[in-house]
Amino acid sequence: MREDSWLASVFKFLRLTHEEEDPQVIHDTIEKGIVFRGTNLWILVFAILVASVGLNMNSPAVIIGAMLISPLMGPINGVGYSVATYNFELLRRSLKNLAFAASTGLVASTIYFFVTPVHGEYSELLARTSPTIYDVMIATFGGLAGIVAISSKNKGNVIPGVAIATALMPPLCTAGFGIASGNLNYFAGAMFLFLINSVFIALSAMVVSQLLKLPKKSFLLSREIKNKNIVVGIVVAVTVLPSVYLGITLVQKEKFQEAAEKYVARVGVWEGNYLLKSDINAEERKIVLTYAGNEIDKDSESKLIERAGDFGMEDYKVIVKQGLKLSDQGLIQRSNEQLSAKENEINRLRAALLNEEKAADSIRMLPKKGEYLLNEIRSIYPQLQSCSYATTLEYVDSLDKPRSADIVYFEVSDSLTSEEQYKIRRWLIHRLKSDRLILKF
Repeated sequence: MREDSWLASVFKFLRLTHEEEDPQVIHDTIEKGIVFRGTNLWILVFAILVASVGLNMNSPAVIIGAMLISPLMGPINGVGYSVATYNFELLRRSLKNLAFAASTGLVASTIYFFVTPVHGEYSELLARTSPTIYDVMIATFGGLAGIVAISSKNKGNVIPGVAIATALMPPLCTAGFGIASGNLNYFAGAMFLFLINSVFIALSAMVVSQLLKLPKKSFLLSREIKNKNIVVGIVVAVTVLPSVYLGITLVQKEKFQEAAEKYVARVGVWEGNYLLKSDINAEERKIVLTYAGNEIDKDSESKLIERAGDFGMEDYKVIVKQGLKLSDQGLIQRSNEQLSAKENEINRLRAALLNEEKAADSIRMLPKKGEYLLNEIRSIYPQLQSCSYATTLEYVDSLDKPRSADIVYFEVSDSLTSEEQYKIRRWLIHRLKSDRLILKF
């Protein structure tokens, strides 16, 4: 008797009926949420673009913001609720609006990823391309929370939380990225994740609606109910079985990665050899180890491969490579000397090229130099009307080679005094850094 009272208290504590919303209010809320036009449609497009930017920039905060404003859960809840209540008109409208919303999201995200200049495949994008059984669990529990909140008078902040947990937006955006980049694997993986989320949110809505015994729109014969359950079972099986396989594969990869990293850490130093590089390939179940040091003989290599068995990797392939032997030190030294000589030659050529560029720049500036000189000196000597500038080579018998000279010619409106001419000459020598100046007025 005590046991019955204890169980009754537990069930009373857990039951939903004492906080259940009026069935008509539940129906109106779900029916209103499935429609995509006007405000809902624009919010969907903006949410898709925000999520696309978040994925493109690899920003989880931006992606979460997009999920918060997304109205995508409406038609999915409508599918589950209409199946539970045999409301086939509502089911038709829900499926139609869900297909329209998904198509709109795909088009918007594809356009964005076509025009964006950033095309990196970041972790937030890649996370939406390999759905597993864990995504099924997330969608199921999130969908249960969502429909319970809709059917309760105390909704709180559950609906936004469900939108974040089930993550309906990012898969659509990732699928758009797959289309824009021509990567069908990304597109297929992301759409499968969206299908998982949609199916199991709808399934959760259907189960809770049936448990709450919400009013039926129509009545079905037992045979029709059986057929409905068969269809639902087939859809769930087709969705969940591939994700179970992918989940098992993911677990195996994680176990292999963990064991391989422990093995590699343990054999970092092996009989006088040091591990230079290790490549772990979980998909091919292969580890490639590259060592430097003494030459690894067959016996040492066999022991190294056998050591993998201590980490549960007897069936995995271990390949040992010799990267650098101590006998190669002389060759390395010669190679370093050759490399150093080549670097010196490159630096010499680079310096010569820089000098040539400076000379070319000087030649390009010659036609403008007269203008620059005139503009600078006219503020002091406004009687200077024009300026011509050139450079030349001056040949002198007493010199072994010609010397460079700057030639400057000014036209003046009024004559200049000797002192003014002297000041102009001194200014030009300083300004041009000239050793030989030929000045005419």
